[in-house]
Amino acid sequence: MKESDQILELVRQNNGVITTAMVVNEGFSRGSLKYLADIGRLEHAARGVYTLPEAWEDEFINIQSRYKRGIYSLDTALFLCDLTDRTPVRFHMTFPSTYNLTNPKKDGIVCSGSKEPFYSLGVTDLPTPGRNTVKGYCAERTLCDILKPRNHTDVQLVTNAFKRYAARKDKNIPLLSEFAKVLRVEERLRSYLEVLL
Repeated sequence: MKESDQILELVRQNNGVITTAMVVNEGFSRGSLKYLADIGRLEHAARGVYTLPEAWEDEFINIQSRYKRGIYSLDTALFLCDLTDRTPVRFHMTFPSTYNLTNPKKDGIVCSGSKEPFYSLGVTDLPTPGRNTVKGYCAERTLCDILKPRNHTDVQLVTNAFKRYAARKDKNIPLLSEFAKVLRVEERLRSYLEVLL
């Protein structure tokens, strides 16, 4: 099987999306991606991201492949965790506190900076509407984040997110309480949980 056919097979296995990093990790040359794009077998969706022409473009994947250190958070993570029906108008991402936020801000991303251990607390793989996987904060971490006054999250959005979480079979109240303690939102969390549980 030719290298280009192997790459196309890899793209099909990955839901119609492939990144340059994935191709290099498999031992193929970057030039093969450009060749496949030039002959119309792949489309160049974003820097380092290629898709099959018939694949639905997944903006979540495109943005995260451009900003690999960005983790989906706040309203965007609520959407990816299925805690809201509101599709994000602008993407929220959290970056390490030392990260230069100039380019993501230029691209319209709402950015937050965070130091360790908070930056990596509760990071998980989340499914996108296009059935791809991106890095975001888990439901429990996100619920704690939206309780912080500095994040200015709409009260209606917070209430609905907690109602949806309380109705889930996979809710993890001990983990939620642990994150609330670490992120110092225990009092606020308690008021929501008393009403819902």
